[in-house]
Amino acid sequence: MAKTKELSKDTRNKIVDLHQAGKTESAIGKGRELADMMERRKVDILCVQETRWKGSKARSIGAGFKLFYYGVDSKRNGVGVVLKEEFVRNVLEVKTLKLEIEGVMLNVVSGYAPQVGCELEEKERFWSELDEVMESIPTGERVVIGADFNGHVGEGNTGDEEVMGKFGVKERNLEGQMVVDFAKRMDMAVVNTYFQKREEHRVTYKSGGRRTQVDYILCRRGNLKEISDCKVVVGESVARQHRMVVCRMTLMVCKKKRSKIEIEKKTQWWKLKKEECCEEFRQTLRQALGGQVVLPDDWETTAEVIRETGRKVLGVSPGRRKEDKETWWWNEEVQDSIQRKRLAKKKWDMDRTEENRQEYKELQRRVKREVSKAKQKAYDELYTRLDTREGQKDRLARQRD
Repeated sequence: MAKTKELSKDTRNKIVDLHQAGKTESAIGKGRELADMMERRKVDILCVQETRWKGSKARSIGAGFKLFYYGVDSKRNGVGVVLKEEFVRNVLEVKTLKLEIEGVMLNVVSGYAPQVGCELEEKERFWSELDEVMESIPTGERVVIGADFNGHVGEGNTGDEEVMGKFGVKERNLEGQMVVDFAKRMDMAVVNTYFQKREEHRVTYKSGGRRTQVDYILCRRGNLKEISDCKVVVGESVARQHRMVVCRMTLMVCKKKRSKIEIEKKTQWWKLKKEECCEEFRQTLRQALGGQVVLPDDWETTAEVIRETGRKVLGVSPGRRKEDKETWWWNEEVQDSIQRKRLAKKKWDMDRTEENRQEYKELQRRVKREVSKAKQKAYDELYTRLDTREGQKDRLARQRD
């Protein structure tokens, strides 16, 4: 069982999702209000939706906080992530906001799903794009999604225990089912639903007599143990109808047992091309053999003396990892084809039409062909190299070792 350690108090992140729409306040004023709220609530990372900033940029919003945002041309339905100053320098990528904290990779995704009245095609396009974002993140890295999914996952979790808890709000609708299906596809967990709170601290949207839950925080199921709390915070005015969802996450670092790396160290036989090295090797070997060319009836001993003399006079290389004999032919074309095949399989799983099945089957066949071609090409290049003078020397050197 892997040992874990809790990171320092400074890296216990408060991660927040906030639907931050507003019509009357200016963009600059709203940003400063966000910064003040984050400072007061001791929030490190904030996901915002329906922002009114245009373009794809980063800007300071005051109090040491910085907003990374993307806004569409119509100046609506934008999304962004706000970071505390100490984390800004750790940003590695912005497509999904990738942070490195104490050696741990944390990907933060802010999302805004189409509303209930939108066309089904638009909703499916949103989920397809979110699938692609998840596919682009290595499985060993942490992911936190803060989003207004515009859906109700509902109360209770019968049949869906692996991806959500019991503590949703009201009944599930079609859009909420899409959230659950996404969590199952990507092995994610709907964090809000795992913590038993009063309904007031589960409702994320209030307008008139409507009270519901549409804003969620998701994380990988394997990292759910790092979440110690998640609830809705009431009383903040930075957003008018949506309420802030706060998640407390303590990153845990696994101390993995280091596997022994097999290193190949080679005698530098190529130095025998130099006359001075060759002469020194000859003299040293003659002395080691006691003046004889070959020890009588003991070739194994003679061979070991030759190897030892070579190591002593010519030296050895620093060593390198042994090539993986099964995948030494692996190249970018093969990797790209396998990635396309994987995406086609996901697409077929989501929509099991004959067209999607045929697309997946064709990519399966293409991958097999490209793997076969890559292997053949690699072997051809190897045989060509071995037929050269340098290739012969390399083969002899390997035999000596």
